[in-house]
Amino acid sequence: MKADVHAEPVHEGDNLVPRVEDVPLSRLVAYFLRLGTVGFGGPIALVGYMQRDLVEGIGVSTEDYLQGLAFSQLSPGPLAAPLANYLGWVHSGTLGARLAGIAFVWPSLLMILALAAMYLHFGQLAWIQGMFYGIGAAVSAIIVRSAWRLIQKTLDKHYRLWTVFAILTVATVWTESEILSLFVLSGVVAMLIKAPPGGEGTLAKAVIPPLGFVGVYAPAGTKTVMTVFLFFLKAGAFVFGSGLAIVPFLYGGVVGGFHWLTERQFLDAVAIAMITPGPVVITSGFIGYLVAGPLRAFAATLAVFLPPYLLVVFGAPYYRRFAKNRQVKAFVQGVTVAAVGAIAGAAIILSKRAVMDLTTVLIAVVSILLLLCFKKIPEPVIILGAGIVGMTVKHGWL
Repeated sequence: MKADVHAEPVHEGDNLVPRVEDVPLSRLVAYFLRLGTVGFGGPIALVGYMQRDLVEGIGVSTEDYLQGLAFSQLSPGPLAAPLANYLGWVHSGTLGARLAGIAFVWPSLLMILALAAMYLHFGQLAWIQGMFYGIGAAVSAIIVRSAWRLIQKTLDKHYRLWTVFAILTVATVWTESEILSLFVLSGVVAMLIKAPPGGEGTLAKAVIPPLGFVGVYAPAGTKTVMTVFLFFLKAGAFVFGSGLAIVPFLYGGVVGGFHWLTERQFLDAVAIAMITPGPVVITSGFIGYLVAGPLRAFAATLAVFLPPYLLVVFGAPYYRRFAKNRQVKAFVQGVTVAAVGAIAGAAIILSKRAVMDLTTVLIAVVSILLLLCFKKIPEPVIILGAGIVGMTVKHGWL
């Protein structure tokens, strides 16, 4: 029997927080700890696992899950982590949001730190470079496929929404970054098309609190802990479209702006994040480690996950009051379409970097075919196979 998530709400300040009566908080935290340890496949796969395991298994309501997913899509930063925060908040308020988020992120952070240390020690070896030569192409294929799945699930037959998607895709590719105003504008356009407001100001009340977080800009040219923290805080506060869409923003700052990493090192960082479980944006920890060691890695990770957490804690109560409003739903759909466009743009950017010759083209094409034809093949297996092919080709073993 599934739990009644709306039974006996608990009071937290002036807000009512629904509670999942039949699911102990310890069980929910244990689930997110396991998901962060073995949850492969990127943000789209992770939110799919949550739907399967929490809604169909543990007993979280479909309504709470869908509202949390929409809130996560509307929020900047990663997609899966704020959904975990939101579901934890629905269960036990601020404590639930904090514990769910930590449990989800911590395992992959520990893995990424170990991999970063190994990369610094062994990364210049020829066989390592050969592996990442192949892995980069496979990762590009996975991101392209993830973007296509999002397109299929998100965009309907309304040509104006497809226009919004196309504009965001082109803008992301052209600028290699994201423009916050275009996301907000996309939401407004979708609202005007699907649910013109009745002049009651409902949209502003519902949307302004989540978007009201003010980020900061990092000064250029140093590698201090605060500089790293502020740069990734900006990424977590202003970059929309899930962990995949944050990639072009990080590239522009880490490679083009601060010159902390080379283009090859950045691609390797994204590839390593893709082959580890948990959120893809954990690449922030890897980059922080490469920039200046473990302390910067922790600073980068904390910074990129902090804004979504704060938005859940302070914005979710407002959001729940208006989540069923038709104007808000239309606005969220517009933002979601814009996010999908940004992800598609990020896929194009990464593909231009990683698919550079006949071998990488073949690796990318085979990877996509395997993903489409054999849907049960774990993505890390494909990435590992691509790495072996790349290493073999680079060493002239074929």
